[in-house]
Amino acid sequence: MSRWLNSVMPKGLFARALLIIILPMVILQSVVALVFMERHWNVVTQRLTAGVVSDIAALTEFYKSYPQDADQSQLRRIAQERLGLVVDFLPLGDMPPPRPKPFFSLLDQTLSEELRRQIARPFWIDTVGKSSLVEIRIQLDKNIMRVFARRNAAYASNSEIFLIWMVGTSLVLLSVAIVFLRNQIKPILKLADAAESFGKGRDVPNFRPRGAREVRRAAQAFIEMKTRVERAIEQRTAMLAGVSHDLRTVLTRFKLELALLDDGPEAEAMKKDVDEMARMLEAYLAFARGDLGEAAAPTDMAAFLDELKDDAERHGHRTTVVFHGAPLVTVRPAAFKRCLANLVSNAARFAHSIAITGHRDHRYLTITVDDDGPGIPMDKREDVFKPFLRLDDARNQDEGGTGLGLAIARDIANSHGGDITLSDSPLGGLRATVKVPV
Repeated sequence: MSRWLNSVMPKGLFARALLIIILPMVILQSVVALVFMERHWNVVTQRLTAGVVSDIAALTEFYKSYPQDADQSQLRRIAQERLGLVVDFLPLGDMPPPRPKPFFSLLDQTLSEELRRQIARPFWIDTVGKSSLVEIRIQLDKNIMRVFARRNAAYASNSEIFLIWMVGTSLVLLSVAIVFLRNQIKPILKLADAAESFGKGRDVPNFRPRGAREVRRAAQAFIEMKTRVERAIEQRTAMLAGVSHDLRTVLTRFKLELALLDDGPEAEAMKKDVDEMARMLEAYLAFARGDLGEAAAPTDMAAFLDELKDDAERHGHRTTVVFHGAPLVTVRPAAFKRCLANLVSNAARFAHSIAITGHRDHRYLTITVDDDGPGIPMDKREDVFKPFLRLDDARNQDEGGTGLGLAIARDIANSHGGDITLSDSPLGGLRATVKVPV
């Protein structure tokens, strides 16, 4: 039952809150309407009908007690002036055939019961007509008495007005509740959009706390968290800039000193070591910095992939590129290009053929890089994303490499709210899949 309720319940907060308002209102009105119809409508109709039938019973007694009134003029006058009934007499004969009974008619049922109880003579009634009168025929000894009574005299006809007012008022209140509820939901949606944009590495310039106190508190906590994260990023960037400047100064002195030395095997080896140290430093700083200071902007992914294809082909690799969907995606261009370039260069290092495929839908941008290289064992595919880890037979073990290429790529994908996964490629090698929300 719990699983079934979860499957049929609406998933959105607005729909659930609206259901919380509508469901009790419908149940309450149903109970009120049921009690009203059972207690008030039935009782009032029964009493009105009993009064009309009592008047008709009195007229039948008057008819039998005063035979000297041959044309029944006095009876007609008293009925019309005192009782509000129109009476005439028809020749004795068969009653009309019974009219079709309605599926539910409180007046028909109550009037029939009262006629049987108070008069106990053959009768025929017509309560189905659209007129404001009810026709009643009663078989007497010598003729048939036909009586026309006002419908509202025997039936609580104003009950529908109560139901109309109840339903109409509920609709008005429900409309007001929907308007106020939408205004309360909007700040929550704004907060969700701001958190999602910040998770994708995008700026949230116009966000400010709105709505109820609890929503404002949550929004203020998000703003403070965002400020602390940005401050930490700025401090880390400034620290890394200082470290980079100091280390590059030392490396520059090493290069100058080596340039003053005479050429020889020892000097050449030291120059290679210094160059290797410079590359490692740049890789480390790029990984630690993560290119988080770059602003997100709409970027043509199809053009990005074509540039990657040209770079790979210049290094002698057969490369194909296919892109499906709208090419414009909001990312940090330089960082995302570095992420894809690391994946393509990792594939180009061990493969001859590379296939790059991009697909963008309304939710995600997915880019796959396939190759025909030796691949990576399944139990090692998560380990290669660890910083500075180089496996003996791993694809990311390049001469002079630092083991940071895939780590930097995943870090950039994570900063965009996405991830990178590795799997088997249809080409026989490795498939790297980048999936980020758009």
